[in-house]
Amino acid sequence: MRLHKLRITAFGPFAASQEVDFDALSGAGIFLLHGPTGAGKTSVLDAVCYALYGAVPGARQAPGTTLRSDHADPGTPTEVTLEFTAGGRRLEITRRPEQDRPKKRGTGTTRDKAQSLLREYDGREWTGLSRSHQEIGEEVEQLLGMSREQFCQVVLLPQGEFAKFLRADENARGRLLGRLFDTRRFAAVETLLAERRRAAEARVRAGDEKVLGTAQRIAQAAGDCADLRARPLPALQPGDPGLAEAVRTWAAVARCSARERLAVAEYALAAAEGRHAAARRAAEQARELDRLQARHAETARRAALLEQAAPERQRVRGLLDRADRAALVAPALDLREAASAACRAAAGAEAAARAELPASLAGAGAEQLAAVEQRLRGDLGALGAARRAEQRCAETARERAVLEREARSAEEQLRESAEWLDRWEETRTALAARVDAAQQAATLAEQLAGRLEPARLHLNAARRRDALDEDARRTEAGLLTAREESAAAREGWLELKEARLRGIAAELAAALVAGEPCTVCGSAEHPAPARPAPGHVDRAAEDAAHARYEQAEERRAALERERAAVLQARAEAAAAAGDATTAELLALTQDLGSRHAAAHAAAAGLHAAREQLDRADREHAARAAERLEAERRAAARASRRDTLDREHATLEAELALVRGDAPTVAARAELLEDRVRMVTAAAAALRRSEAAAARLKEADGQLADAAFKAGFDTVAEAAAAVLPGHERTALRHRLDAWQAEEATLADRRAESDTAAAAALPPADPAGAEAEAERAAARLRTAASACDAARVRCAELDRLSRQADLELRALGPLRQAYERVARLAGLTAGTSADNERKMRLEAYVLAARLEQVAAAASVRLLRMSGGRYTLVHSDAKASGRGRSGLGLHVVDAWTGRERDTATLSGGETFFASLALALGLADVVTDEAGGVRLDTLFIDEGFGSLDDQALDEVLDVLDSLRERDRSVGIVSHVADLRTRVQAQLEIVKQRGGSVVRHHTAAVRD
Repeated sequence: MRLHKLRITAFGPFAASQEVDFDALSGAGIFLLHGPTGAGKTSVLDAVCYALYGAVPGARQAPGTTLRSDHADPGTPTEVTLEFTAGGRRLEITRRPEQDRPKKRGTGTTRDKAQSLLREYDGREWTGLSRSHQEIGEEVEQLLGMSREQFCQVVLLPQGEFAKFLRADENARGRLLGRLFDTRRFAAVETLLAERRRAAEARVRAGDEKVLGTAQRIAQAAGDCADLRARPLPALQPGDPGLAEAVRTWAAVARCSARERLAVAEYALAAAEGRHAAARRAAEQARELDRLQARHAETARRAALLEQAAPERQRVRGLLDRADRAALVAPALDLREAASAACRAAAGAEAAARAELPASLAGAGAEQLAAVEQRLRGDLGALGAARRAEQRCAETARERAVLEREARSAEEQLRESAEWLDRWEETRTALAARVDAAQQAATLAEQLAGRLEPARLHLNAARRRDALDEDARRTEAGLLTAREESAAAREGWLELKEARLRGIAAELAAALVAGEPCTVCGSAEHPAPARPAPGHVDRAAEDAAHARYEQAEERRAALERERAAVLQARAEAAAAAGDATTAELLALTQDLGSRHAAAHAAAAGLHAAREQLDRADREHAARAAERLEAERRAAARASRRDTLDREHATLEAELALVRGDAPTVAARAELLEDRVRMVTAAAAALRRSEAAAARLKEADGQLADAAFKAGFDTVAEAAAAVLPGHERTALRHRLDAWQAEEATLADRRAESDTAAAAALPPADPAGAEAEAERAAARLRTAASACDAARVRCAELDRLSRQADLELRALGPLRQAYERVARLAGLTAGTSADNERKMRLEAYVLAARLEQVAAAASVRLLRMSGGRYTLVHSDAKASGRGRSGLGLHVVDAWTGRERDTATLSGGETFFASLALALGLADVVTDEAGGVRLDTLFIDEGFGSLDDQALDEVLDVLDSLRERDRSVGIVSHVADLRTRVQAQLEIVKQRGGSVVRHHTAAVRD
């Protein structure tokens, strides 16, 4: 992949559009990206990453951050366009993040969605390929073969992170390598095997628990048994060895004991059944003898009672005969009694009806009363028309009352509307004045708001200016101290270095070996090797002094950068605050704020005042229309009232003639109806009385004939002999019972077995029954014991078969568990077969790290002058650390292998740079061999001396042999003279700008 052009607009610190021509910078092979702190060097790399992947590197994608430049004009959209070549195709990606822009109409802002565009150049023109974020992301990852994390590690080489990588422990190295080489599938294998092991273990444990549960149910089914008490179930736990054999043996003992108890119970049941049958036969014979003896005694007692009741039987027969003859006369008696009662009731009703008649009709007959009734009914029919007239008269009265109420209500409404309309001009003037006042307050609030926001900005800037003054004084004092400490540390280091050089002969002599040539003169003889002088300075002391100097210099540089940033920020704050003091700006802001709040509060009622004025206008129009309508309705009511008055007077004159003395036509009709009712009732009562007297005379004759025919001398004698039906039925039942008793006693006297039983001694059925009950209880006990033993045997057989099936099913589960547990332990590094305790993921990463170390050593040898190489170590880690990811450096001067943490600052830089370049080659090969023609190296060159810097630049320059270009991001001033092609980021108040520099031209 090769970068060609990058255009940045309103992105990060860049306000206006800036263009980076990578083709021009790549011509020299190495180009420098430099500028002051905060100018935007890293933002150029962020823009490249954002164009390709739609996101900046993870370390700078902090929550709440935005990609948009704070210096950009609100109407300028944030946009990044990158033109590059990958896979033989020339492509262009344009991306816009989600951002706010001013509305096209009105005030405020609106939110634009993120946009992406992918185009391809075919040699003649650009052709659009896609606008989908997902499709463009998939296309980029397919072309480059790398994810965003891999791209940021391989193309934007974070040298500082690789310095940490050199000194990190094996766990930290594993996390970084896992992200780069995507070993999640191997970690997933470890997790999968661990989960399968836990699942298999759970299945085995569940099977053991199931078997133990079945064993417990066998113990419950076996019950209390001497054999089992002597040999109880062992206290086993799930997973215990020998569980299957123990359960099988114990179940066999339980089954044998249960079968022995079943045989004993069956013998006892047979004996109990024989005794129970004999007892039942004896009880039945005793009950039968007792029954016959009791029957004979009962027959003798009932015969004696029947002899004593003979006189009563004769009396009952006589009463029943007279009652039967009197029953023939009973209907005539009932008829005569009913006729007599009806005659008495009719006479009473006639007397009551005549009492209600007037004196003139007290002795009138039936025909006279009928004539009077006919005359009264004629008068009543003539009142129908008068009733209708009376109803209409009442309706006219009600209509007049309604009209009166409507008139009074209309007058009140008309009076209220007239008063409101009289006040209309005054009301409208007041409402219009409120609207004008609120409108003026709104205008004033807008003016004050326009002045308030700048005042607040000036006040905040003044406060920042005052705070930064204090920071500037503090950093100035700290910088002075740091400079003094740095100078002292440098002087001490130089003194120690000079002292070491004076005694270097002794240090070289310490490395001499007899018989081997000297590295200085080449002689194999060493007659008088130099000896260290008192106070000799060795290399370790010099390195420690140099490290102290470097630390002091770093503190000084950091404080200088901090002081420059504080002064820059103070100047910006002073420019924004102006010449006014903080107190003056605070007073101005508070005054504007209070006035703006008051005007805003007054303007808040503008909408309500306008609404109230509109409502008042609508009410005025409605009230004026209502007044005209009310006057029209009043005239209509007056005309209707005159019409009703004339109709009411006419109807009243007609009704006065019909009512007579009655107050109303209804009262007159009610009076006539009462008279008709009285006359009608009297005539009917007279007719009923005459009919009842005739029926009574006829009933007397029929009763005398019926008594004579029944054999009675008088009617009174017949009436005395009459008995109610239930009494005659009771007498007849008594006679029938006596006759049935005689027949029953005759049959019993003929029974021979009863007489024979009476001659025997008295029976004892209760004793025989008690003995039978005791035998039955013993039988039930024996049967229950036999059934329980039989059920116990069946249940034990079933549970034993179930336990055997469960134990057989556990065999394959145990084999599967042992197999997966062995694999899980091997991949997790916990198995004894895994000697180095390496996990599967660590094993794969160790192979990758070995490739990275080999690729890095090629460049490290050249940068270190053939002294250092990186080697991978798979030694077992101490404690709980991860094994297999060790990284050591081999020093060719001493021939020893040591930890990378012992490297000095400069050595750490070129070791980490070599490691980064080697890792880039390995990750590139891992991603499919995609060629990377453009690389960036971020910072770290300040720790190199001149010779080391030359060696590093030579190595980077060698990348040009493979047609690569390398961009160096650094503050080191010496690089500006060594690297001709430069991209300078210039920091300005209105936003940073990009400038290209070459050996000939600076633009």
